Amino acid sequence: MNSMLPAPTPDAIAHSQRVTAHLHALIGDAGGWIPFSRYMDAVLYAPGLGYYAAGPTKFGAAGDFVTAPELTPLFGRTLAQAIAPALEETGGGVLELGAGSGRLAADMLGELDRMGRLPTHYSILEVSADLRQRQQATLARELPHLHERVQWLDALPGHFKGVILGNEVLDALPVELVRWTDDEPRVCGVTLDGERLAWQDRPIADPVLGTRAKALDLAPGYLSEINLAADALIASLAQSLQRGLLLLIDYGFAAAEYYHPQRHMGTLRAHYRHHALDDPFHLPGLCDLTAHVDFSAVARAGMAAQLVVAGYTSQAGFLLNSGLTECLMRTSPDDAAAYLPQANAVQRLVSPAEMGELFKVIALTKGELPQLAGFTRGDRQHTL
Repeated sequence: MNSMLPAPTPDAIAHSQRVTAHLHALIGDAGGWIPFSRYMDAVLYAPGLGYYAAGPTKFGAAGDFVTAPELTPLFGRTLAQAIAPALEETGGGVLELGAGSGRLAADMLGELDRMGRLPTHYSILEVSADLRQRQQATLARELPHLHERVQWLDALPGHFKGVILGNEVLDALPVELVRWTDDEPRVCGVTLDGERLAWQDRPIADPVLGTRAKALDLAPGYLSEINLAADALIASLAQSLQRGLLLLIDYGFAAAEYYHPQRHMGTLRAHYRHHALDDPFHLPGLCDLTAHVDFSAVARAGMAAQLVVAGYTSQAGFLLNSGLTECLMRTSPDDAAAYLPQANAVQRLVSPAEMGELFKVIALTKGELPQLAGFTRGDRQHTL
């Protein structure tokens, strides 16, 4: 175990051992090998075991990573400003995918309430019972007068109008890991070497994955991800969305940059106590696993599902166009104790060296909607 990393508690080690036993059983039941996507799904989402289904705090300073809503309430308030016209035009609600700690929902609802533009309902689709409890506690504490307006869903609604929002959702979907060789691309999978988890490549059996991998035509030795689960999710969301906006915020690139020759080892990372690791087998169940998002593929999936790409830009551009600075200036700079922490957080949200450039925002729409202010300057659809 890496001595530079924070040591897990005995309870955490015991939990990881249970997850590892579950993985051994999965691999054994599958004949000795599973694709990496199956491994990633298990370590993140297996009921009662996966990273998002059990265990300690994930978000913030005490967890494994910090998301934008945890940095400052200004992120959620600015998003509320951004989506308010679409809510008004559709007369619908908000559906948040994977609401984390509930922080973003609280900040957005609070701002929409302040604006007098509350949606008919705010729905949260959350697969983790553990996180659902945290979200309920956050909203009951922060917005007791609005708590009854929020509902939790176990599955996508059959019909929805309004705004569907996903902040750092796509990066946590299980990805296929592919290695290109002199002969053909091969899918990377997980097997057992004694008691140890080990890599093993196999020929690609899935025709959809095979077609995608061959079309990329990458150099031998190149290793990267293809996210078929994102395509499936967007197709499902498009089927549910009768009229409205699908707004997705995540870290990633357009395809030309995603599959750049210099990114030949891919983007897959494990996150443990604010450390980024290359080894996805480190302490299964205690680490978050993520891969950057190929936004060109997201756009193609949306268009294939009859959605319109209404904008694509950097997080910095979107937030600044949507009124982030104005939200900050509601706090007087003369009140240094209140203003400076928020100003520092805003800097992290928009700085090219922090989240401002790596994170992107893409909007997919169905039906006529007002142009989103977030894309009035700096729209990069041409790069997709």
